Amino acid sequence: MKYPPPMQNISFLASLVLWSAAATVSSPRGFLPDTAARQSQWEKQYLALPDASVIRENDRVLSAEPHHLGSPADEKDAQWILSRFREWGLDATIETFYVLFPTPKERIVEMTSPTRYRAVLEEPPVAGDPTTTQTDRQLPTYNAYSIDGDVTAPLVYVNYGVPADYERLERFGIDVRGKIVIARYGQSWRGIKPKVAAEHGAVGCILYSDPRDDGYFAGDVYPRGGFRPEQGVQRGSVADMPTYPGDPLTPGVGATQKREHWKLSDAKTLTRIPVLPISYGDARPLLAALEGPVAPAEWRGALPLTYHVGPGPAQVHLKLAFDWKIVPAHDVIARIPGSTWPDEWVIHGNHYDAWVNGAQDPISGQAALLEEARAFGTLLKKGWRPRRTIVLCAWDGEEEGLMGSTEWVETHADELRQKAVAYLNTDSSDRGFLAAAGSHSLEALVNEVASEVEDPEKKISILRRARLKKIDAAKTPEDRKEIRDRELFRIGALGSGSDYTPFLQHLGIASLNFSFEPDDGGGVYHSIYDDFAWYTHFADTDFTFGRALAQVSGATVMRLSDADVLPFEFTALADTVAKYIQELQKLAKEKREAAEELSRQIDDGLPQAVADARQPFVPPQPDPAVPYFDFSSLENASAALTAAAREYELSLAKFREKGTASENPARVVEINRLLRTSERALTRAEGLPRRPWFVHYLYAPGFYTGYDAKTMPTVRESIEEKQYAEVNREAVRTAEAISKLASQVREAAKLLNGESPERR
Repeated sequence: MKYPPPMQNISFLASLVLWSAAATVSSPRGFLPDTAARQSQWEKQYLALPDASVIRENDRVLSAEPHHLGSPADEKDAQWILSRFREWGLDATIETFYVLFPTPKERIVEMTSPTRYRAVLEEPPVAGDPTTTQTDRQLPTYNAYSIDGDVTAPLVYVNYGVPADYERLERFGIDVRGKIVIARYGQSWRGIKPKVAAEHGAVGCILYSDPRDDGYFAGDVYPRGGFRPEQGVQRGSVADMPTYPGDPLTPGVGATQKREHWKLSDAKTLTRIPVLPISYGDARPLLAALEGPVAPAEWRGALPLTYHVGPGPAQVHLKLAFDWKIVPAHDVIARIPGSTWPDEWVIHGNHYDAWVNGAQDPISGQAALLEEARAFGTLLKKGWRPRRTIVLCAWDGEEEGLMGSTEWVETHADELRQKAVAYLNTDSSDRGFLAAAGSHSLEALVNEVASEVEDPEKKISILRRARLKKIDAAKTPEDRKEIRDRELFRIGALGSGSDYTPFLQHLGIASLNFSFEPDDGGGVYHSIYDDFAWYTHFADTDFTFGRALAQVSGATVMRLSDADVLPFEFTALADTVAKYIQELQKLAKEKREAAEELSRQIDDGLPQAVADARQPFVPPQPDPAVPYFDFSSLENASAALTAAAREYELSLAKFREKGTASENPARVVEINRLLRTSERALTRAEGLPRRPWFVHYLYAPGFYTGYDAKTMPTVRESIEEKQYAEVNREAVRTAEAISKLASQVREAAKLLNGESPERR
């Protein structure tokens, strides 16, 4: 039976969301009248407890020294966090894993012609900033999981180094085979840049932060302002995390033992070519020596030079050698046992390791998580007991590739599949606007909690301020209207880049990520300047947004841990699924029109070549014809989910009217099992094509974006990468996952109505 297209139900869906939100005004979602009042009392006490001055001290202590994975200061911080958890009455332990982590032995970038220049490759200390002088403990500027290499070749500027940039280079007749490429940070995760360069035949890759994106063009540089100074460098991993994160030697298996006879050849996520990051101070002479075509306008940065593409005459020597070693990663895990359902777990994590001192990334988030733990400890002394077990995690090794969280998840995978309710992540934070992303079945919960936390500056709710920011930033009147009119503030989708990845995209555990973000980007990310002095002058200077982060994350954890019926809500998810289908249809139409336009231009003699006559030009080959795809399976599945979400909301309302869950506790347990495993329905055991570690068919990191999410990824990327023969098949597979979720939601609705298993 074919259901009506999902958009025919949107008006009803909007009214249902309005009704759902209105129904929860008097009590939190998931709480029955006999428990709602008690929950509100405990939450009110909790929200009053986080203290900005304590968060400040946590940040100061944990960022006092460079504490990268495997360093003495990293283990020292783990022990300090463990002692704090125990001091507050939490049952805490350290779990240790053994992971591959290379550090540099040799780094050389030098231009050998037409003039000679040797890159400095160092970040100078700043007067008045004491931790920038800790040079004996700082990791050098480098990209982890680059291979060793020693290459000399002509240099080519490739803009951001994403696939579209190489297509543009082909139009110029420029081939990067046998060349070293230089790419600026931005537009994709850094690990994508050497990946794409290698696919096009480059022999080396240099990354730099252009001041247009992250330096003096954006604002005053440190120490006068908060932006990246001339010799500042962004460190970071370039392991192929869109294939799998975690220890490169043990994909899918927890690295619980030190491997004495490991082989580097077993590591499948290393780069294929050597890659190194440099400052824009070091990049300037290299770029200035390039000739060849002038770069397109949108490729030009803010250095005082004419941006040419090359190749040459700049010839560059790049030499890298690493100490490939196994190091310990120490995860600190604290538990508050549940009083009613101890085998249902609500998990909140944040990493504590940093590339250098990391006052912002990640300690701003870790300091808030610790304050959440202290507040929970205070409530425990007053008699509060969570009904579900709360697990608080301080992860190690996130910076190198989500090491601590991935190895923990892989080690405890079977138990987590059975017990995990949801995972909440808080990484770096700043002053500014609430940024929330994650599973859309938790969107209503985010809206409820964020509406009750006050913005430290504007004295309105953090939810209202976030909505006003979105309205102001909307690009079209239609987008602005949608933000204004939609009852629920729409949260974003999660790709990768932090510790929610193994929970959401490997095990299918509903997940959220919270942070506060400023208006302006850039800064001192992954440099020696991300320290306590910088943070207290240019970020959340009084730590009041750290307090707000602890409030919103802790209250969310309390709702999830104490609700009678878990506060999942599926109308927002159904609305989002319908939106994603519309986006796929739009993408297919744009691809088709672009291919047809290119074909017309080729037939007309390529007028664009005339417009760009001063540049070399290679005529493009016509794109393959874009067929009309069959999205009916997705539309049917979307409509089924919309109907199931409606049925669930009506059943939940009737259940609340009865006023108690004590009459049939076994039924409530089964309802909650269906809810906490609902996200698992969106996964497939065989995983995604080319990367089976990722199993979620609604959200995944982009194969060529890295951090950014691809929604309905197998369908979307098949269209984007012109693998048109795969589109219909992947649409059916994605639809099967959505239909499975719809059936599970409908089953929960029937149980809420009192139907026995025999009647279902």
